[in-house]
Amino acid sequence: MKEPADTDYLRVAQLRDVLAQDHTIEIPGETRARIEQNRRYLEKKIAEPNSRHYGINTGFGSLCNVPISPDELDLLQENLVLSHACGMGEEVLPEVVRLMVFLKVRALGLGYSGIRLETVEKLVELYNRNIQPVVWEVGSLGASGDLAPLAHLTLPLLGRGTVRYKGEKRPARDVLSELGISPITLKAKEGLALLNGTQFMSAWGCWSILESRRVCRLADLTAAISIDAFNASTDPFHHAIHRVRPHKGQLEAAA
Repeated sequence: MKEPADTDYLRVAQLRDVLAQDHTIEIPGETRARIEQNRRYLEKKIAEPNSRHYGINTGFGSLCNVPISPDELDLLQENLVLSHACGMGEEVLPEVVRLMVFLKVRALGLGYSGIRLETVEKLVELYNRNIQPVVWEVGSLGASGDLAPLAHLTLPLLGRGTVRYKGEKRPARDVLSELGISPITLKAKEGLALLNGTQFMSAWGCWSILESRRVCRLADLTAAISIDAFNASTDPFHHAIHRVRPHKGQLEAAA
């Protein structure tokens, strides 16, 4: 199943589709155009004489006034990713990681991040081939983005870090080499584009919605079986009682 990685509002049914192993995505033409246009604008601004842009040709945080030479802009972005890939704790569920990648592609498709199209395409390729980055649960405050989790999500693009592929946890460089996938070199601004975002939190939120629906369904089934087993009265579930309140879920459960 292939669907365009568009930027319309997500539906719960789409989230369920993402978790299917045969679900793939593609970048629509208009999305490609937005990404490329935004990148051209960024490169034009960087090329302006004496221009200074935070995190692009300057340091980060307290080093914001430290200029970075043009020949070190790419290295700055790579070091940003490597320095933030310091997650801890348990491994994030593969399903949540898959949602993270899906949401990241959609966010980058808005065309506001200054990322190159080929970088987004590489992320899509990992998704479509079910190569899932290994991400750790602990490490994000979500203040300026889920920096540590998204750094781990980014590592395989560089041929670094660890991935899950066909049920096995392996070094990313080995899997990419086996499949003939070339790692990329991040260019100016791309580390920021990949690390800034709330796809870690958002993915857990999406996963919670899906799980809560599953649990609610099981709760309804358990209640129905119990009512039948104990030969209990069904009068409390009469439609006339529950339609008094405008709660769709209540009506569905009572039915």
